[in-house]
Amino acid sequence: MTNFTRTVLPNGLRVVTVNTNGSSLSATILVLVEAGSKYEVKENNGLSHFLEHMCFKGTLNRPTALAITAELDGIGAEYNAFTGQEYTGYYAKVRSADLDQALDIVADLYSNPVFNDEEIEKEKGVIIEEINMYEDLPPRKAPELFDELLYGDQPAGWPVGGHKEIILKLGKQDFLKYRSEHYVAQATAVIVVGSFNEADVIKKIEKEFANVPMLPKFEKVKTEDAQTTPKVKLSFKESDQTHLVLGCRAFSELDERRFALEVLDDVLGGGMSSRLFQVIREKMGAAYYVRSGESLYSDHGYWSVASGVDHKKVFLVIDAILKEMQDLKNTLVNDEELKRAKDHLCGQMVLGLETSDAKAMFYGGQEIIKKDVTDVAEYIQRIEAVTAEEVMRVARDVFNEETLNLVLIGPFKDEKVFLDHLRLN
Repeated sequence: MTNFTRTVLPNGLRVVTVNTNGSSLSATILVLVEAGSKYEVKENNGLSHFLEHMCFKGTLNRPTALAITAELDGIGAEYNAFTGQEYTGYYAKVRSADLDQALDIVADLYSNPVFNDEEIEKEKGVIIEEINMYEDLPPRKAPELFDELLYGDQPAGWPVGGHKEIILKLGKQDFLKYRSEHYVAQATAVIVVGSFNEADVIKKIEKEFANVPMLPKFEKVKTEDAQTTPKVKLSFKESDQTHLVLGCRAFSELDERRFALEVLDDVLGGGMSSRLFQVIREKMGAAYYVRSGESLYSDHGYWSVASGVDHKKVFLVIDAILKEMQDLKNTLVNDEELKRAKDHLCGQMVLGLETSDAKAMFYGGQEIIKKDVTDVAEYIQRIEAVTAEEVMRVARDVFNEETLNLVLIGPFKDEKVFLDHLRLN
């Protein structure tokens, strides 16, 4: 298994290096910062994501978007940025020989954006069209509505992309203020994966990120995560298919039960042999896609299943999902199914980590959320150690009627008829 090294620089910036020792032809530089939609206030919701866009619009050393993209394209890089609820990331994946140049570019993007007023105004149109695009994609929109249903009018319930009316009001001073509060050394992690000289890379990172300020970090507000009765949210849409998300509140990424929840989730929705796929798609013929997963954050989390189903079979599908959830509360998973779920999880992890960018996200995602890293070998050990009793226990902890939540996008208006179906016996 790949080894990693964790280093904390004098200014508090964290560095995770993963040396592949020649086993990979590519290298990835990833910078993660604790700045996402949960660090916003209502008046600037969407700013984290907008700022990420603006970092590609010009820096002190590369004053235009074309200067940035032409240099990255010129070395054949794969590059992008992304924003979530709890962090923002900037990365470039290149040939190993181009790692130094990629590091220089990504550090420049992170450290030196110029926030040109004209570019800000132009990019507002891009952001709004991105919001419009997701509004027209129900499989993407439904999970956003699910967050809103669970957490309401608090940062965890707000869309990462923000709202159009807020985006139109944001200006240069908003970006500068937000960066000064969140883009600080102690809230930043740099991850490098590839074949390199460890000492040289650390020295270069220390130089490239030397101007990252050592200021106090503005923390996010704690998420209120309480519920006593099931909830339903409908979004009316004349469509050919109903898109639903059904799930329950769970716990944070820091909870030791997460390994048992992963195994439980794989039993229900992990691959084409999983229970939900077999029942909803193969037996009922009610959906093309059906998937489940846990969404765990630093101070809250949930488990959910999503599917796009035949309008006429919506209630049958909801009942089928609830039945499978209830079965896991009442009956131990047999040895064969438990082993298959574990092997599937571990096999998918190993295959998924064959590339340098996937490794960077695996190690970096843990570092930025937990300030600690579980390596691949330990992760596999923890998964393989999960027992059928632990799976049943976590099912009983998470699958509770009072914390059931259902979102639907489709031609429906009566929430009560769906609420009546949210029953776990």
